Amino acid sequence: MKMNKIKCAIAGIILLSAGRMGLCQDVLESIIAVVNDEIITLSEYRNRHDALYQMLSSRFEGEELQREFQNMKKDLLDSMVTDLLLLQEARKNELDVSEQMKMTIENIQKENNLDTEDQLRRAMLQQGMNYDAWRGQIEENLLKQAIVYTQVSRNIVINDTEVVGYYKTHQDEFIEPPEYTLKAVYIAESGKSEEEIRNKKVEVEEKIAAGEDFAAVSGQFSEGPEKDSEGDLGTFKAGEMEKILEESVKNLDIGGVTPWIAFREGWFLLKLVDRRDRRLREFDEVREEIEQILFEDQKQKKLDEYMVDLKQRSFIKIVNPKPYEILGG
Repeated sequence: MKMNKIKCAIAGIILLSAGRMGLCQDVLESIIAVVNDEIITLSEYRNRHDALYQMLSSRFEGEELQREFQNMKKDLLDSMVTDLLLLQEARKNELDVSEQMKMTIENIQKENNLDTEDQLRRAMLQQGMNYDAWRGQIEENLLKQAIVYTQVSRNIVINDTEVVGYYKTHQDEFIEPPEYTLKAVYIAESGKSEEEIRNKKVEVEEKIAAGEDFAAVSGQFSEGPEKDSEGDLGTFKAGEMEKILEESVKNLDIGGVTPWIAFREGWFLLKLVDRRDRRLREFDEVREEIEQILFEDQKQKKLDEYMVDLKQRSFIKIVNPKPYEILGG
């Protein structure tokens, strides 16, 4: 049973909507905002506040963590107001997400090799998680997604003129760097004298010079993990390899072999199997990518406009605009 996946799926949902699940109780309760006929409490804010810090802790540390956290928590209350407004609108429009709920739960069961929802419930209980509260958060997230779709996303149309125009004016985004496909022979220095290393290098060079297949030579002599694949290192874009290796292969002709390269307590002999030069990706290759870029851009603009209108039509009273000062975090 993949318990870590269950944790991961739940953590993502808690982060999106933590605060209305009662995850933290050790806070003196008070109202920090009123949104139409509902309130946001300090304990709800504390849950989102702590979840945000946990999320950022998985990506940053030290001063960078503190800087990111200080920047993001300033908008945390506004984010909670936005989420609550979307949820209210979804319920007002009587949106039904029962089918999406069913599919989401079933997918999580499959990912964790669980046959029934009851098994998922028990697995979460074993990890100290409230299944019903978690399920309720899935529903709330799906409702918010549904209202954004009905009010924003489904009204977006991307036409060919926009797509072609973006391609022509943003070609730098679709430049692919050179790629190198390599094979290698690696000789480790550990446990060998300089004479042994030199003799082995010479033996490898003589076999290659005599026309023996490079892959076969690597399979016989190489002492790295590439031995099992007969020297196959794979394909690397410019910038993905160690600089000393890239500098050694970038001017080779296809089929060329480098001199021995001292690298990481050993020696590499590299063969350039194939190379693809820097190129502009064809329009047909990137059409869908551009459409997605344009869609997301329009979606964000329209969502911002929708939220401005929604807030103007709503009663919002911020009782405490800086609740994080109470928490001291």
